[in-house]
Amino acid sequence: MTEDQQPRAAALDTGAVNIVRKRELGRAVRGTFVGNVMEWYDVGVFGYLVVTLGPVFLPEANPATQVIFMLGTFASTYLFRPLGGLFFGWLGDKIGRKRVLFLTLTMVALATFLIGLLPGYATIGIAAAVLLILLKIVQGFSAGGEFTSAVTFISESAPDRKRGFYAAFLDAGSYLGFVLGAAIVTVLQIGFGQQAMVDGLWRIPFLIAGPLGFVAIYLRMRVEESPHFAALLAEEASQGRVGGGPRPTLRVNPLRVFAANWKPMLLVVLLVAAANSAGYAFTSYMPTYLSTVLEHDAVQGNLFSLPLMLLMAVCMPLVGMLSDRVGRKPMLFAASIWVIVLSVPAFRLIGGAQPFGIVCGLALIGLPVALYMGTLASTYPALFTTRSRNTSLGVSYNVSIALFGGTAPLVIDSLIRLTGDPLAAAYYLIGMSVVGLVAVCFVPESAGRPLAGSEPNVETELEAHRIHTAGIAIGDAR
Repeated sequence: MTEDQQPRAAALDTGAVNIVRKRELGRAVRGTFVGNVMEWYDVGVFGYLVVTLGPVFLPEANPATQVIFMLGTFASTYLFRPLGGLFFGWLGDKIGRKRVLFLTLTMVALATFLIGLLPGYATIGIAAAVLLILLKIVQGFSAGGEFTSAVTFISESAPDRKRGFYAAFLDAGSYLGFVLGAAIVTVLQIGFGQQAMVDGLWRIPFLIAGPLGFVAIYLRMRVEESPHFAALLAEEASQGRVGGGPRPTLRVNPLRVFAANWKPMLLVVLLVAAANSAGYAFTSYMPTYLSTVLEHDAVQGNLFSLPLMLLMAVCMPLVGMLSDRVGRKPMLFAASIWVIVLSVPAFRLIGGAQPFGIVCGLALIGLPVALYMGTLASTYPALFTTRSRNTSLGVSYNVSIALFGGTAPLVIDSLIRLTGDPLAAAYYLIGMSVVGLVAVCFVPESAGRPLAGSEPNVETELEAHRIHTAGIAIGDAR
């Protein structure tokens, strides 16, 4: 008789060990997955329409100025993410992960849809560009709470032994969303041509966010609160430390959170800088790099990178599964060293005239990004306790995204134009991964272990009983 066939004895004393139910876990994964698809769908659409949107919102400027303006608009979105991370992180630690995830997804989907309704410069002049920037700021603010709340939620809901596997679906969803948005743009460009896109077809990918967002919100409404937050809320209620009102809330002081957690927050900042500099360079800047710096056809550039992004998304859960077996640190060391050693050869291949060489060069950048992303989603939450996890992660992650992630396309493009050297992009990525390599040395290994300050998450009652029994034995021996 296998363990799964063992009778589930209600009398088993499992102590404070949480048994993860498959149905609830499935809903949690789907609910968080679709939100990341939605968030990065917009990133994909906007990133692949940079050259198209310039003539729509800034037609009187020269092409180089248009590209810089659109990349700057993209970067401004990320400058507001730390505020969103602080607000929604604090709110998630106060009222719960589930309710915050509903708010952030709704705001991201609505802002993306409204961009598709914006009038262009020909209709309302410079006000069109101003409205575009404002809507991107709303997206940035809400997205500041989306990923970190989702990664907190799924890490608190997944079994400890498989946390890497389930958490990796979040970044897989992000890249699938990016591929979906970029693919829709590419199909429209191939089918109707660039001029038709400028004339109004650019709206279609943004308007599609309406029905996509409706489906995503429906799936997210079906998830239950994370067991770790629910347990913390029950504990605080039993001690009379819960805020009043129809829905109980916890007291959270961000200043005390930062004072207690500044060291792990610094580690998150450095890790995000390394991983997302490479990630955003690959996803958001490569289409612009191929079409403006290397002067490839815009559609051809999309076709070079999209299949690789899809492959990366598929690989991320496998990377997460591998990190559950060999550990988070070995995977992060491998990703950092890969970028340091192979970035220059990668960009030399991309700069060549042979399509096969371009694809190989892109792969040399994309694969370490998959190693980073497939591992880090389960690494970040393990650095903090349940009481302050959302606030700490929301601020540190988004500060780094604002400084090093969303700004990476603009910084790389500026470095290339300033130096006249296409390899400036490689040198930038190398520098960021050197920083990441140092940070990994100080990251505690968390694979297969409970989250900091939390009870273990397991898949079966028998596993829970064994952990509880082992804990009692250790306590008696002491």
